[in-house]
Amino acid sequence: MAITGEIFRQNLTEFLEESPSGSPELHVLAVDDSLVDRKVIERLLKISSCKVTVVESGTRALQYLGLDGEAGSLGFDSVKVNLIMTDYSMPGMTGYELLKKIKESSVFREIPVVIMSSENVLTRIDRCMEEGAEEFLLKPVKLSDVRRLKDFIMRGKAKEVEKKSLKRMRSIDCSPPLSATYSSISLPCDPSTSLLSTLSSKKARL
Repeated sequence: MAITGEIFRQNLTEFLEESPSGSPELHVLAVDDSLVDRKVIERLLKISSCKVTVVESGTRALQYLGLDGEAGSLGFDSVKVNLIMTDYSMPGMTGYELLKKIKESSVFREIPVVIMSSENVLTRIDRCMEEGAEEFLLKPVKLSDVRRLKDFIMRGKAKEVEKKSLKRMRSIDCSPPLSATYSSISLPCDPSTSLLSTLSSKKARL
């Protein structure tokens, strides 16, 4: 148990050190063709202590994520995005089309995508949710919406830390002891099977 606690603390420390302030920082990619709406969402995200990258189109968002196929794109190694917020109605590529592109990507499909729209159209909302959108927000987006999304994402990141800790703990628990290298007896990972019963069964066979 002590090892498990230490692993969890180590992973949690790495998670908290993602931002200079020591508090977890959420990186949001905001996509909107309206300059006014981009400024509004950027301000709300910064008030909520999020790191924000704003782009004006779905095409620019794909370029930023490295999903446009161009050699000059940043690519996943240079980009760590925790949440994508995109307007639905945009010229060239709609938010729905951008959502589909992201969900088709093996690298970015797990990133939550939130669709924003000034129009409350149920068919539009349904098709976005069916395609994998995390949520559909009506504009104007409020500070409470942003904070609720941040809390949701942060809970998910904390769970990821816990899962990684448990996975590392299991790998340590199941690693063979050093003495096993020099012994013909292999010790099982199941703690319910004792060394005494293993020795007894081998002696019986002899």
